[in-house]
Amino acid sequence: MKNTPMKFLLYICCFSMLHFVSIAQDNSAFENEVERLVQKYKEAGWEKGGIVLTGSSSIRLWNNYKEDFSHLSIVNTGFGGSQMSDLLRYLDPLVLDFSPSKIFIYEGDNDVNSGKTTEAVLNEFKELIKKVKNENPNIEVYIIGVKPSPSRWDLKDDYQRLNDSLQALTQNEKNTYFINMWEPMLDGQGNPDPSLFMGDMLHLNAQGYSIWTDQIKLFLK
Repeated sequence: MKNTPMKFLLYICCFSMLHFVSIAQDNSAFENEVERLVQKYKEAGWEKGGIVLTGSSSIRLWNNYKEDFSHLSIVNTGFGGSQMSDLLRYLDPLVLDFSPSKIFIYEGDNDVNSGKTTEAVLNEFKELIKKVKNENPNIEVYIIGVKPSPSRWDLKDDYQRLNDSLQALTQNEKNTYFINMWEPMLDGQGNPDPSLFMGDMLHLNAQGYSIWTDQIKLFLK
């Protein structure tokens, strides 16, 4: 050890410190947004036993959800860029603290795009279901299947595998359902319909959300 160059030791120390800071930043990446959401509903008010709509930016950008489901009490706690691991980290303030009777979740899109395996995402969904069912065994969990985005069409096989796995998961869990958004958003040639997306070909426009509304309403009758 005494022959180890001092510069190398300093490099190792600096690298370790930077790695620690990076982890800390990753763990707190969404803290400000979560705090804003909590404060928003603290001021606006909400009802116990309502519906929580949560997940990544496809949920966060759903600006007309109140009009689309005007007869329901819904809280939207979507936070952009999130993955399932992020939702698990903030499950209490974004979901459980609202004491919902139903939860609609859209995660997995960013997970696959970041390189996560189907198995890893599936295990996180299982963990979330277990946590919410421990809180309320009668709670209804609705998993919104990953959408077919033109900008991520090169990952279609991975997304379809994830959707198949999530659908199979819901078949073995009480009060847990899978909402298929894949086929309803394809055109006549089996490709993503670009008319349903914003200019980035990733996020939905009003027409895209109209399809989501119709699919979700099938489970709310």
